[in-house]
Amino acid sequence: MPMTPPSPAFSVCIYCGSRPGNNAAFAATAAQVGKWIGRHGGQLVYGGGRSGLMGVVADATLAAGGRVVGVIPRSLVEREHAHTGCTELIVVETMHERKRIMAERADTFVALPGGIGTFEELFETWTWRQLGYHDKPLGLLNQDGYYDALLALVRHSVANGFMDGSQLRLIEVGAEWQPLLERLIGAAGFTTTVQLDTL
Repeated sequence: MPMTPPSPAFSVCIYCGSRPGNNAAFAATAAQVGKWIGRHGGQLVYGGGRSGLMGVVADATLAAGGRVVGVIPRSLVEREHAHTGCTELIVVETMHERKRIMAERADTFVALPGGIGTFEELFETWTWRQLGYHDKPLGLLNQDGYYDALLALVRHSVANGFMDGSQLRLIEVGAEWQPLLERLIGAAGFTTTVQLDTL
């Protein structure tokens, strides 16, 4: 079993689907993201499930020697099949408490492909940053154009005067996972070094 670093070099909150989706590339990327976090001595903070992309990224982080913090409401423990292999599994009573703890434990946030829950988490964290509740970097992985329609909606909102360019600049959008992660980690003030015991 890989050794777990006692103190992570950085902490990344990943929002992603509790389903795998129809594009196998999304699961492959989730695995690469988790492996990258673990190999660089990082910590994954996520929703605590073991199904879908959530389970893939958690398993890959653990296998690469990283620390995984899962946060899941009690009512979803059975429905989402809580990942009991997490380094730390925090069971809470409400979704609000779940998101608050995830935000507190993270240095940066990244949304991978996902559904309504991922959308909600992304937009809430984005809103919190706009309102000054945090100043942590926020990224959106637009793999294979998955978020093209969502980004078009955002631009439509700007065109109609409900958003402006300053709000758009609060989120980093990238089509490739590794450059996006590296930019976000750097923006959070951390450097990344591969852990030799995970090679």
